[in-house]
Amino acid sequence: MQDKSAPENFDVVIVGRGPVGATLANLLGLCGVRTLVLEREARTYHLPRAVHFDDECMRVFQAFGLADAILPYVTLSPGMLFLDADGRMLLDWSRPQTLTPMGWNLSYRFHQPDLEDVLIGGLARWPQVTLRNRCDVFALDQDEHGVRVRYEDLSNGKLTEVRAGYVIGCDGARSLVRRFIGSGMDDLGFHERWLVIDVLLKRERDDLGDYSIQHCDPRRPATYVRGTGMRRRWEITVLPDEDSQEVAQPAKVWELLSRWITPDDADIERAAVYTFHSVIAQQWRSDRLLLAGDSAHQTPPFLGQGMCAGIRDAANLAWKLGAVIRTGADASLLDTYQSERMPHVREFVELAIRLGGVINTKAIEAGLAAGEARENAPVKLEVKKPLLGPGLAFGELPLAGHLAPQFALSDGSRSDDLTGYSHVLLTETSAALSPHFRDALSQAAIKILSSDDAEGVGRWLREHGIIAALIRPDRYVRGTACNDSELDRLIAAITPPTHVPSAA
Repeated sequence: MQDKSAPENFDVVIVGRGPVGATLANLLGLCGVRTLVLEREARTYHLPRAVHFDDECMRVFQAFGLADAILPYVTLSPGMLFLDADGRMLLDWSRPQTLTPMGWNLSYRFHQPDLEDVLIGGLARWPQVTLRNRCDVFALDQDEHGVRVRYEDLSNGKLTEVRAGYVIGCDGARSLVRRFIGSGMDDLGFHERWLVIDVLLKRERDDLGDYSIQHCDPRRPATYVRGTGMRRRWEITVLPDEDSQEVAQPAKVWELLSRWITPDDADIERAAVYTFHSVIAQQWRSDRLLLAGDSAHQTPPFLGQGMCAGIRDAANLAWKLGAVIRTGADASLLDTYQSERMPHVREFVELAIRLGGVINTKAIEAGLAAGEARENAPVKLEVKKPLLGPGLAFGELPLAGHLAPQFALSDGSRSDDLTGYSHVLLTETSAALSPHFRDALSQAAIKILSSDDAEGVGRWLREHGIIAALIRPDRYVRGTACNDSELDRLIAAITPPTHVPSAA
């Protein structure tokens, strides 16, 4: 039965309520954007999927006020070790247990249903955000004014439509939104079947360890991951001649786990064969339709960056949508989303493939070359976050496209909590800025953070030979200035077209 009443109007419709969709909805709520989230399922999927996120993701969660609510559900990860068939360490990817420049720890482990519950629960704080479960989107029709979104309410069979300014597909690898965009996929060449086994320990097994272990055994590559609480995961390669259904049967699963645990140690929560892919959508935007998360890219799990990439997508896209919808920025701003995010994603996926070559022993030397060789010690891996691709960064200015640090304030709190989800100008001292300059910043809703607020600001500026840096809401450096005239040009690029006097 079709609902004949006039359709509701939203600024944004998000298809999919997973971690990426829920993160994007929280950020859009923070921006004051009228948002509807449509989710096919009735409730959070109860089994583990993603198990790791990093300091940048936690900083995104901090931006919309849920980091402290998430903390009780995570454990710190000491890192990952790659061992050969004889147990010798090939690659050491240990993670520091101290805070990074992001203001958080480098590596967290979590249980995805716990994270989703916090993110989804957080949506209730935003009166302009609406969540509808059991709604199956089946059609998207664009015109110059917006998108007609048609969906079925699976609870009663009613067909409904709404209007949206933009539709974001956070609807996974089989994305409906991607099909309506008509995007092909670039295949980076990694496709392997792995048996994913999640167990709940019945008793403590400290000997299994806290490190994730990659068993680089040519006979049967395998991964061990320590989850939260009593949760443990093994991912084990499925051999070419093995049947996917047969290898997931309990007797075979316990046979494969026997080198580590027995049925006396644990209960199997889930055992299923997945094919790990490495693909990136060629087109992330078609006018008012956009993609984020697994709908735009899929990666082998060896870096733990699958969900992280989607969270970064949401952080990059949310403030740009907010600027277009709320402050009248030109819609071409949204073109910088794919140009910035795609090279970042590709670099991570390619590194995951190289590490996969170490694990499956098909390209060990090429994979080890990603780390730093040490005499009489395993290769040490330090993963540097890629830079953004070309977009809003101003030319070749120092630090453009890098993540900016988060500074400790004099009272011990974090600087993002002071500045909020906005553009921020980092400067040695705000007293050096003329009143007219400060007024221009205020009119453009650009906050100021100086050494008066956080001692580390001036030290960071001097370290990089600059007098100021303009930081975007997603915490990336938009541009820097080495002198007053460069600072004028930097601010003029995003302030209303009025004269900005010199900062001197």
